[in-house]
Amino acid sequence: MKEKKIVNIFDRQNYLWMIIGAATIAIGILLMIGGRSEDPTVFKAEEVYSFRRITLAPILIVAGLVLEIYAIMRKPKD
Repeated sequence: MKEKKIVNIFDRQNYLWMIIGAATIAIGILLMIGGRSEDPTVFKAEEVYSFRRITLAPILIVAGLVLEIYAIMRKPKD
């Protein structure tokens, strides 16, 4: 009976980039969530439409997705 050699598609570097990408996405989502309002009946536009929630968080999420694509497409070193 022949032994089948298990070949991994990804190497250690690919998995490292995947973890970095997932962490970047998670940070972006956490920044978008924001904090708790002291009075839930009062709408504070400066909190909802802040730079952190409208600009920074989506940039981090897209950057994390780009890192994930890079991690998947990266060819392992032989």
